[in-house]
Amino acid sequence: MADTSKGDAATMNKIAIVGSGLVGKSWAMLFACSGYDVMLYDVIPDQLQSAQEDIEAQLSALYKEGLQRSSLTLAEVKGHICTTTILEECVTGAIYIQECVPENRDLKRDVWRQIDDVITPDDVVFATSTSAIVPSLLSDHLKKRHRFMVAHPANPPLLNPMVELVPAPWTEPAAVDRARALMEVIGQVPIVLNKEIDGFVQARIQAAIIHVAWQLVSEDYVDVESLETAMSEGLGGWYAFMGPFDVEHINANGFVDSNKKYGAMVEQVQKTFPKPELMQGPAAEKLTRDLEQWTPSNRLADRCRWRDRRMSALLQLKRKLDEEGKREELK
Repeated sequence: MADTSKGDAATMNKIAIVGSGLVGKSWAMLFACSGYDVMLYDVIPDQLQSAQEDIEAQLSALYKEGLQRSSLTLAEVKGHICTTTILEECVTGAIYIQECVPENRDLKRDVWRQIDDVITPDDVVFATSTSAIVPSLLSDHLKKRHRFMVAHPANPPLLNPMVELVPAPWTEPAAVDRARALMEVIGQVPIVLNKEIDGFVQARIQAAIIHVAWQLVSEDYVDVESLETAMSEGLGGWYAFMGPFDVEHINANGFVDSNKKYGAMVEQVQKTFPKPELMQGPAAEKLTRDLEQWTPSNRLADRCRWRDRRMSALLQLKRKLDEEGKREELK
């Protein structure tokens, strides 16, 4: 447990992470890799112990494979992370508070009420990780709600740098600016929403993909393996480097030309999309069997490692290409 009695000079670099699950552990590693002093909080001591062990294992694996995101040594990064079961100790003196408790509105609201009661400085950023809950539903009861926003990473955060920053209607622009600057310092790529919407950006796009994919599989237009291949060997090649509108822009003579040629076709296809429904019944059971043949439940951890190695290689390739592009521009 860290000594938090050293005064302001000792805490100017402090980041508070509230919740030690998957997302909380990832945030802790991201900030520690950039030299910030991280205090990780959880109400359950055993959960904290497990989180610390998992963090050390993940960091060790990254360094062993040469995939680390830091110029610091492994020991130095580990030394930047400490834990506590006392919420006030975690958040006191922090310049940024990242809450990562489970996706439960009432639980999150209660945690933030407790934080709101003990934080006095007026420049601390309040951020919550949530996949879909809009920030106004989590912060309307707070005295310091003008600092509050969603800061939600893509998964896995160490290898997928995008972070969504979603302000509530009352969030001050200065708080968003501070959060965005901090994300850039730790090597993440923030996007800022102009206003809140259910699911934000990433989850809404993902939901749309799942919606169409479910129709194609459940109505037997294609089997699950072919559907997955269409993404991994087709659309995924574009979208690893470009967004959907940029793709349309260069696939024709600009977006106006693309829209003129293909806009009506796109609209017609969209009209055939079904109404949203839960993925259940015989089709879901068959989909589950197919996925289990592909990756049995007892091999999911292996599949995640397979994914992470490839995502790390892709991230390094993109950064290498970006650097080469910058050098070409300077010539």
